[in-house]
Amino acid sequence: MRLLSYNIQVAIASSKPHHYLTQSWKHVLPHAQIYDNLDQIASLVRNYDLVGLQEIDAGSLRTGFVNQTQYLATQAAFPYWYYHTHRRLGKLARHSNGLLSRISPNEVTGHKLPGLLPGRGALITHFGDPANPLVVVLLHLALGKRARMQQLEYISEVIKNYKHVVVMGDLNCQPGSCEMEMLLERCNLIEPAAWLNTFPSWKPTRKLDHILVTPSLEVRDVSVLHVDYSDHLPIALELALPKRVQLAA
Repeated sequence: MRLLSYNIQVAIASSKPHHYLTQSWKHVLPHAQIYDNLDQIASLVRNYDLVGLQEIDAGSLRTGFVNQTQYLATQAAFPYWYYHTHRRLGKLARHSNGLLSRISPNEVTGHKLPGLLPGRGALITHFGDPANPLVVVLLHLALGKRARMQQLEYISEVIKNYKHVVVMGDLNCQPGSCEMEMLLERCNLIEPAAWLNTFPSWKPTRKLDHILVTPSLEVRDVSVLHVDYSDHLPIALELALPKRVQLAA
């Protein structure tokens, strides 16, 4: 099973620090290059079975009212796609997490995460036997440490009793941080290749994007892909699932 986690920054390509200033208007208004960049992202993600997307828009002014999760699912031929909007700014923006899947899930739930400033969310998906599921958690956490700790405490209560778990997304914290250590300990998770940095995309010096797994899932490969479609780099991981975890295509 091949997984990819990617903060796509609403399909705004970034390859230099000054792009935060010169391209800031693209976070509010539509632009001609957005579909070219989405098509590049679609070409990238079509090689995976399960793709978690952060900083994706569910259809607002800045995207020409196109739901980016749906657009990528169509372009990359994913039969199953889901999104959860966790912050709405009228017609200007619909901040969301998105999931693309080639495997049929049996349960998908969206969660608004706690924090002083609302607007962060999680998408939790169950695959396979409901009595012994593979649970995939897609997250985009807050910038502040206190809020991240609250959010991960909330998530840990939801998933701590499951045996087969994947947690992926932009966690906005690095390996070794106290909030990361708390999550790993409470939920019996490990982080393969903690040294692979993902941010910023043009000169990655920090690992903010993660794919964490429980020990029951065998990691065969993990890598960061060096593309400039966002200010983050995508992280990819290949799993061998236990034979007793049967997934339906």
